[in-house]
Amino acid sequence: MSEKQNEISVYQTRRFEKALCKLSEAHLKVVEDQIDIIIADPEIGEQKKGDLSHLRVHKFRLNQQLVLLAYAWIENALELYLLQLGSHENFYQKMKAQRKVDVKLLKS
Repeated sequence: MSEKQNEISVYQTRRFEKALCKLSEAHLKVVEDQIDIIIADPEIGEQKKGDLSHLRVHKFRLNQQLVLLAYAWIENALELYLLQLGSHENFYQKMKAQRKVDVKLLKS
């Protein structure tokens, strides 16, 4: 019995790329490992409600600091959008400010 493996397309926003550029090589490796975990199980992150219902947030520790990775998972298209990476401080306010841009990106 053969099972066809569907490939997940992964996209990054410009602000996500900028956040990655600021990381050291060791921290970048940790983040890449966390992205691989998300790709393996896209529903691992907590689904948000209300204004941010279009995204999920995966939390992990980086140098003893809690880091949040916001992403959107479109299951029927097998697409994963990496939206934001940062500390908890003002994270959700930044995500709300970017809501219109993110929703527009996801619908395109």
